[in-house]
Amino acid sequence: MKPTAAKIVLYSFVLIEILVLTTLGGPPDLNAATDSTNLSVDQILDRVENKYTNSEFSANFIQQSFLKAMDIIDQASGKVYIKYPGKMRWEYEKPDRQIFVTDGEKLWVYRPDDNQVQVGKAPSFFKSGKGASFLSDISLVRQKFDISLKTGQQDENEPFYYLKLIPREKTLDITEILLMVSKQSFHVVQIITVDLYGDENRIDLLNFAFGVNLDDSLFSFSIPEGADVLQLDE
Repeated sequence: MKPTAAKIVLYSFVLIEILVLTTLGGPPDLNAATDSTNLSVDQILDRVENKYTNSEFSANFIQQSFLKAMDIIDQASGKVYIKYPGKMRWEYEKPDRQIFVTDGEKLWVYRPDDNQVQVGKAPSFFKSGKGASFLSDISLVRQKFDISLKTGQQDENEPFYYLKLIPREKTLDITEILLMVSKQSFHVVQIITVDLYGDENRIDLLNFAFGVNLDDSLFSFSIPEGADVLQLDE
């Protein structure tokens, strides 16, 4: 796998982990505000939590990575499946077929065209060092990020909220995360990260399907016979 592709996928897991993290809180106080065009940061997060709490869903994604130093734009697309708590399956269809599967503890990266499988531990790949503890408490998200509404995006005619997340701990090379949240559905429809090198990664999520019953077998992987098996760095 190319280094740029690995970087894209790493950010994908980190960002979707953040999305899952913001869905593990208790029921929000929906009486705190009735106008979804004029909500505070906490009220927006409450509604996102209400949308995704204990959920399982699928979505299509389009992903772009802008690598500043090399003046390169990489694009990928496919489908993602998410199931609480911490189960994910990314099926990259273009430009290269790749499948990333995690049950929250183990991680498998499969390149069918090469019949190659990389295996490792999900928390190590995420570089968080916390693993399951991250998925157990919504307060950890608010503790680890300073969250604000992006300046200039409070126009009541604007269909999206733009949340700016600044990590308080420098455990990742991500310096800023922007979440675009629909004011109508409270889906997180776009995620942008900026890293220490000025590189930008954007994921657009579309065609959400909530209320689906995702079998746990989606989040496990059987290594094909004869596959080349490699260990992911920890």
